[in-house]
Amino acid sequence: MIKYYEEDNVAVIILNRPEKRNALNRDMVIALKERLDEIESNNSIGSLIFSGEGKSFCSGVDLEYLNELLNFSTVENEKDSTELAELYLKIYKFPKPTIAAVNGAAIAGGCGLASVCDFIFADSTNAKFGYSEIKIGFVPAIVSIFLIKRLGEGNAKQMLLSGEIIDGKRACEIGLVNYLSNDTLNDSLEFAKKLKENSAYSFYLTKKMLSTISNLSVDDAVKYCINLNTISRNSEDFKNGLFNFIINKRSTK
Repeated sequence: MIKYYEEDNVAVIILNRPEKRNALNRDMVIALKERLDEIESNNSIGSLIFSGEGKSFCSGVDLEYLNELLNFSTVENEKDSTELAELYLKIYKFPKPTIAAVNGAAIAGGCGLASVCDFIFADSTNAKFGYSEIKIGFVPAIVSIFLIKRLGEGNAKQMLLSGEIIDGKRACEIGLVNYLSNDTLNDSLEFAKKLKENSAYSFYLTKKMLSTISNLSVDDAVKYCINLNTISRNSEDFKNGLFNFIINKRSTK
């Protein structure tokens, strides 16, 4: 269902259903949530990378599973939707850097999985992105929340309403993708290792800030950031970082 390994304090999750283009089903969603809980509580892990086995990153929800949904009751559909939403939200709020190494197609729910990560590396040749839900009479409701946050309403509307599949270059142009790569997993690992130079505590607070202030008025956002600024100035990471910065500045004079 999923492969997992660690390399230099970086956790790597590989979606492992290549025969199904790494499509999501209930068992995979549960397995991912459980693994995320383990990684979050492991203080030795600094970053997390998602990628896909084979030629696809993730093709969305499994077709066989979609067929089962036809017989679901309203209560069952709500429970199933909640579990998927919890997975996306867990990744979106994850306290450590998350990176999607998109090696191939990331479609529908798979594109949503990439979108909730902090950074996206896309294969220069093989990566594809799109939300095809509208073509089968479905509404890309849960994923739309995070896509709008990432792209803004205009570009999100273009992707969600057209059902168009775009390549990595176009995804990079509209801000969905951060980096194009010829070796997404290796480049993601190198990037994750560089992130270790940054303060983990500062990363956590900054990520939380970005998520919070977008839902506040300007006045409330300023008040929130004043409090956050005060908290960060009292942290050991800031005191040590500032001390080292001053020492380095003095030594270069």
